[in-house]
Amino acid sequence: MQGKVPSEHSAETKIYAGIDVCKAWLDVHLHPIGQAFRVANTPAGLKALKRRLAGMRIGTIVMEATGKFHRLAQRHLYAAGHPVAVVNPKWTLQFAKAIGQFAKTDRLDARVLALYGESIGPRALAPAPEALEALQELVNARTAAMAEQTALSNRQGTSQTAFLKAELTRRLKAIAKHVERLEAEIARRVKADPVLQHRIELLLTIPGVGLVTAMAMAIGLPELGSCTGKAASLLAGLAPLADDSGQRTGERYIRGGRASVRSALYFAALTASRFNPPLAEDYNRLIAKGKEAKVAITALMRKLVVLANTLITEDRPWQPIQP
Repeated sequence: MQGKVPSEHSAETKIYAGIDVCKAWLDVHLHPIGQAFRVANTPAGLKALKRRLAGMRIGTIVMEATGKFHRLAQRHLYAAGHPVAVVNPKWTLQFAKAIGQFAKTDRLDARVLALYGESIGPRALAPAPEALEALQELVNARTAAMAEQTALSNRQGTSQTAFLKAELTRRLKAIAKHVERLEAEIARRVKADPVLQHRIELLLTIPGVGLVTAMAMAIGLPELGSCTGKAASLLAGLAPLADDSGQRTGERYIRGGRASVRSALYFAALTASRFNPPLAEDYNRLIAKGKEAKVAITALMRKLVVLANTLITEDRPWQPIQP
């Protein structure tokens, strides 16, 4: 380890830890005592980190979401009884600018995260189950493969060279088999989880929601059933956000959220606008009011995720007339 000599501090001092995560190591800053050090991002390194934190009154440990490199540290520290908040890197970047921290190194980033923990007080949550994280990884891989398949198919349609067409055909066949294997593995893992399987079955009762969309919502939004409808639409990036100032009333817009869920909901909303009578009526009413088609579809996407949250909360299938 490397860093400063530990400062004197009272056992009652609340310590905020910022951890800048990379694949190989973790840079740690403890605020307000000013300790800064580095440990390996391995079980042995995390064991050393927990020894350093032992006896301290930890307020919040803050780290950024890094795909998967933060997961080991999050699990170890949570299991040790520490409150761990995993935050969006965009938020901490804006916070760093707000406090005048424009330079960027791993050690400085760790300090910014510690200050963020003290100033903002992000919510500490338990890490997601490993089985769910594995499923999310498989679903994201399928989404990426489908996007690649679409791109290659478009390229094949515009290609004039026979050799290139043949190469693209071979790649498309390989991707199709890859997607098939991913879907089989996803189905196998879902079947092994009775709770998740039940949630998907409830979502499949909604007209317009197919298996892909149901899986995307159940796996990509595990919070469904434990939050409000408004919170669910925010998580999916479908809540209309205000843009008002003074006497100006700006147009509402959507931003952020989980792209894989939102993408699946888009196609479900297109289907629901034709085959789900209540949602089709909503869609036609919005169009009659002069709303653009994309705005009306976004409204249906939001209604679908709110409806999904309601069904899972109440543990019931969809019915034409709400009980």
